[in-house]
Amino acid sequence: MKTRPLIGITTSNDKSRLAWYCDCLAVWRAGGRPVRLSPARPDGSRLDGLIVGGGDDIGAQLYGGGVQLDVRVDPQRDTLELELLKRLVPDGCPVLGICRGAQIINVFFGGTLFSDIYTTYEHIKPRRTVLPRKTVDVVEGSRLHDILRVNWCQVNSLHHQAIDATGHGIDVVARDRDGLVQGIESHHHDFLIGVQWHPEFLIFNRPQQRLIRALVEHAAHYAERGEAPSRAGA
Repeated sequence: MKTRPLIGITTSNDKSRLAWYCDCLAVWRAGGRPVRLSPARPDGSRLDGLIVGGGDDIGAQLYGGGVQLDVRVDPQRDTLELELLKRLVPDGCPVLGICRGAQIINVFFGGTLFSDIYTTYEHIKPRRTVLPRKTVDVVEGSRLHDILRVNWCQVNSLHHQAIDATGHGIDVVARDRDGLVQGIESHHHDFLIGVQWHPEFLIFNRPQQRLIRALVEHAAHYAERGEAPSRAGA
């Protein structure tokens, strides 16, 4: 029987349980074997793919943003995810960033964030829902477009930070109707994609499940090529 590729999913120590369960289910349905990574359980030495999950705000000191006293941050998780990206990205390991995961991918490549979109853009109305209520336009010809197979889609929205300036080698491949960045990808890697929404919550949405499946498929190819640490050290 073919071995399922091992997909690491980053979470905080004591939060993000719903997102973890939904990510876990989506990865398993797509043919992968999920493993939870957190500051308390950081071992990602045997991964074929990585999902950098959603969660608390990213520390403003990492991107030169303004410090906000009324938000939750998780510096230990910031460190974990940056270390994982530093080790896995140069080897070509497939990576999918979800919500804060997309943001920290951008920060990893030297990009910046809006600390709070509602203070930066007064015309944007607060919107926080796990239901697909936001319209996102996807750039034709992008990897994300090839995977989703749609020019636009309805997604959920749980963020108040957002990507500002993109990092080195990072392209914007999706925006919402307010103009905010909703999808990014690296043009230097086969599969390094970040989305601002939560596809793991859209379990009956075929385009969003294609995104998880594409990560698992790339992870399987990555493992077969013998590039993954789990194979190279075997």
